[in-house]
Order: sequence, then C-alpha cells, then structure tokens
Amino acid sequence: MYKDSKIYIAGHTGLLGSAIIKRLKGLGYANIIAKVHDELDLTNQSAADEFFKNEQPEYVFMTAGLTGGIIANKTYPAIFLHTNISMQDNVFEAANKYNVKHLIFYGSSCIYPKKSPQPMKEEYLLTGQIEETSEAYAIAKMAGIVACKAYNNQYKTNRFIALIPNSMYGPKDNFDLENSHVLSALIRRFHEAKMNKMDKIVLWGSGNPRRELIFSEDAAEASIFAMKNADKLQNTHYNIGSGVDYSIKELAEIVSQIVGYKGRIEWDTAKPDGAQRKFLDSSKFLDIGWRPSTNLEDGLRITYEWFLENIQEGLLNERV
Repeated sequence: MYKDSKIYIAGHTGLLGSAIIKRLKGLGYANIIAKVHDELDLTNQSAADEFFKNEQPEYVFMTAGLTGGIIANKTYPAIFLHTNISMQDNVFEAANKYNVKHLIFYGSSCIYPKKSPQPMKEEYLLTGQIEETSEAYAIAKMAGIVACKAYNNQYKTNRFIALIPNSMYGPKDNFDLENSHVLSALIRRFHEAKMNKMDKIVLWGSGNPRRELIFSEDAAEASIFAMKNADKLQNTHYNIGSGVDYSIKELAEIVSQIVGYKGRIEWDTAKPDGAQRKFLDSSKFLDIGWRPSTNLEDGLRITYEWFLENIQEGLLNERV
C-alpha cells in the first residue's frame, strides 16, 4: 500500500473509520476516498457497483455497518440483519468485480458461541449457540467472515481480510443510551449523573460479566498493519484484542473516577447481563508482529475529552 494508493474508507465518520483516516493521514497517505451515506448508499447494489466502477479503489477498509448495544439489538433485529448483510454483499461483489487489491472486513466478538471457552480462539466460530440478544447482528457478521473466505477460495486470491476486534471505544463513538455499547453508555450515564448531582446511579445487570476493550486508534493501527502484511495472512479471520479484560463493575469504577462522579453505584439484577465473558485469543495476529499501545485509562481520558467537546456543541450521535 503506497502513499499514493487509492484507499476507500467505508464508514469514515464512525468510530473506527475516523481513526483509520486519522492514522493514514498521519502516515502521509493522501489519496483517500470517503462518502457520507447521502452521497453513497451501500445498501443499494447499483449505487455500490457504480461507485467502484468509477473510482476503482485499490484498498478498502469496510468499517461501515449498523451497530448497537443490548437494547438496540433486541429492538431492531431485522434492521441490523438486513442493513449489514446488504452492505457487505454489495461491497464484496463490487470489490471482487473491479479488482480491489485488498479489502478488510470487520466482525465482532459476539460471533463466538455464548458458552465458548475463554479466551476465544478463531476456530471456535460456529461451534455452539450464540448470545440471543445479539443474534441477528452476529449472524450478519458471521456471513461476512464466511464471505471473505468464500471469495478468496473461489477466485484464488487473498483479496479479502477478516479482522475481529473486540469491543471498541474512542472518539466518535455512539453515546446514545439506547444504541451504544457498554463503555460509551457508562461514560454518558456517569456524566449525566454528575451534572445532575445525583447521589446514586443504577446500572443494568449484576456487573459481573467481563469485557475486553480495544481503543479505536489501536484497531486502526492493526488494520493498516494487516493491509501492509496481507501476504503473511492466511485465509481465515484474525482476532484483535488488547489482551486484558475487566468486569463491568470494574469498568464502572474506572469510568466514574475519570468522569468525576462521587455518588453510589447500584445494580439492577433484574436486567440482562448478556454474555458472561468475551475475551479474545489474539495470538495469531500478535505473532505476525502487531501490538496494541493504549491502556484503558489513557484511552478513556481521550474518549471523555472528545465527549465533553462534542456534547457542548450538540454533536453527539443519536441514531439507531
């Protein structure tokens, strides 16, 4: 991937896409293509095909997709399934048709079985029942991973690369309480509790489930590393994690300290926990030479600073 290579970032305004653009520009890559949804609807097959035909991108980071937390996944399963599969299918077909050199697709740790051994290895995919609360989204992501392998096998290429980052956080995350993931939801809940001078905050579940988190800029570094080392990758998916996990209770304590909330934390055990643990075995990708570089506290401070700047300007995402 040369500095003048034509690079398309699908989903460039989101959490990972914006981090990839930031890193690429910092490294001197200038020939970057980015389209907002109003300019290019990737769920429209003819629009996606026309875009790839006209632009002829050499490298594609497929960060576009519809994501959300437990509430959103339970409320809008058909939307999650249809939107993600439509985008994936259209982009994969166009990328193959117009000879993209490499495309990175991103899965999610929710693709692994609900009762998977921990840490989760790549070969555990499709070996058991997945978590019901994220079933539709997980099935869409699993379809994308299988598609990467299928295209590579049928067309005798290594064009498609599948990465599985664990729960990401960082600037430009989604902080809408209905649709956000656990860490961004905690940041917003604690911030609002602090601003409203609440003496206690009630959080969902027991707080016992454990989550591994990866800063978006570390995931961006991993993505660029994968593009540059595509010849070293096998036709399989690769886990991308930080190598450390925390209980939701521990995360809540850390976030409350960074936000500066001084009240009590209580847990509503009548609400669902979701999967008890989602810890990735990233050894296959680490063996190729990549390492994460941002610890949780530093990443959270950067994320909260971005949150404060954007909540003041009314720019936080409120979306399904």
